[in-house]
Amino acid sequence: MESTANDRFDTSRFEAGRNRLASLAYRLLGSAADAEDAVQDAFLHWQAADRQRIEVPEAWLTKVVTNLCLDRLRSAQARRERTVGAWLPEPLLDGDPMLGPADTFEQRESVSLAVLILMERLSPLERAVYVLREAFSHNHAEIAEILGITDSASQQHLHRARRRITAARRGGGEADPASARRIVEEFLAAATSGRTERLVALLTDDATAISDGAGLTEKLLRYDTPQRIAAIARAGFTSTPAKQRLAGGISAVHYALVNGAPAILFVPDGKIVGAVTFDITGGKIATVRGIAAPARLVRLTEAWRQHGPDTPLITQW
Repeated sequence: MESTANDRFDTSRFEAGRNRLASLAYRLLGSAADAEDAVQDAFLHWQAADRQRIEVPEAWLTKVVTNLCLDRLRSAQARRERTVGAWLPEPLLDGDPMLGPADTFEQRESVSLAVLILMERLSPLERAVYVLREAFSHNHAEIAEILGITDSASQQHLHRARRRITAARRGGGEADPASARRIVEEFLAAATSGRTERLVALLTDDATAISDGAGLTEKLLRYDTPQRIAAIARAGFTSTPAKQRLAGGISAVHYALVNGAPAILFVPDGKIVGAVTFDITGGKIATVRGIAAPARLVRLTEAWRQHGPDTPLITQW
């Protein structure tokens, strides 16, 4: 009886920190499904451990999850799947506990799609140090213990990570929410009505667009001028019977926040079949990302179904 009670108590201790561990794993892996697997593997390690000898469970579990994620990032399969030009993070609806913590700008930025993509340029150790420091505020002594490196090595990894991300980052700060929504709504209106000139005016001169091609292509599709983006937006946002069949019915088009950024969701019968996210800087759209691969939209759809209905931007698309 005592052993069973201890097991229940220890399980409850693990579950109390599950969201934090999942948030850590998601930032490291960029995939909600992989993050859930890593946390579940950590739970198995927790069950198998001599828990009476673990003085600080939160620190112990942070170390286990971090190193499980590093193993995944270093694996041959991950290297194949995450080759440059072939990988996008899995988007999450704002409010998803896997996105937390989000109290500071650095914490919110570390889980943005833009930074998750930039972190692919880092080595696994640089990525881990960056996430542990920027998102979870661990000091270098704690990071060194988690990763089995020295304090000075932790500082060097963080310096390199910050330098690489800063050099590649576009724009700065957070867009005003009301302005961001207005810009995205104008983009949608221009795209669905075919107003190419207005679309071009809403984009920065160096705007880029990226699409996963609904998972049907091995590499991401990229468009790198406002004119090309406007043309593909007009074609992509025009509703046709063929697109409705592929989507599984007539879609409602909703505005949402995804990984902290403004987004448009295409939702037929409660299932998200496409998400378009926008990075906005200086009052214009700098990056458009189209995500429609079904495997990347599973958790987004689950969260959306719990979200509650709101007024769609377009009721029938």
